[in-house]
Amino acid sequence: MNPLLKTRLLRISLIPMFLASTLSADTLVLRDGRRVEGRLISYENGVVEFQEGISGAYGRVSKDDVLSIEFGRAAQQEQPQASQQRPRGLREKRVMVVANTAWTDTGIDLSSGQSAYFEATGEIGWGPGRHAGPDGEANSPDNKARPIPNRAGGSLIGRVGTPSDPFFIGNDRGVFRVRGSGRLFLGINDDYFPDNSGYFTVIVYY
Repeated sequence: MNPLLKTRLLRISLIPMFLASTLSADTLVLRDGRRVEGRLISYENGVVEFQEGISGAYGRVSKDDVLSIEFGRAAQQEQPQASQQRPRGLREKRVMVVANTAWTDTGIDLSSGQSAYFEATGEIGWGPGRHAGPDGEANSPDNKARPIPNRAGGSLIGRVGTPSDPFFIGNDRGVFRVRGSGRLFLGINDDYFPDNSGYFTVIVYY
């Protein structure tokens, strides 16, 4: 394993400011000027797992010696025309939703009756040999242990406040009417997270 990946730490607070894609290389920009290309796998408790190159070694990094992260260009393509149907003047925030964590705090507080919109990109692994985009794995069986049992495994979901009923997001870019008030959390519709990898990048308009 490259010793660089064993010892370098990543400024994870910058991640939500960029779009992400697992279809092209991510780059760690180090404070000493070096750049490491590969793929961000997961983030948990301030530690990031990164794969160097396309099929290279895996390393675990945390958060002090990397200046920034540059994500692959594929996710920076223009969004489908449907996304232009949102009202103008909404605030927006990009959030990285890692697959090996049940819920990601977006830092966004919503109020009952407020409108919100979501645009999700990326692909995750949600079990050995299982992959999913924001809509989840097609034809995955229902599972009562998942937050939304009758929705596809590995799909993007959300909730407002704690506790609250989770709601399905997937690839739906239409309006979501907030029920109740509180902090917005985004998550993965799964019941076991240690074997998950990858992330979705979600743009929240509110």
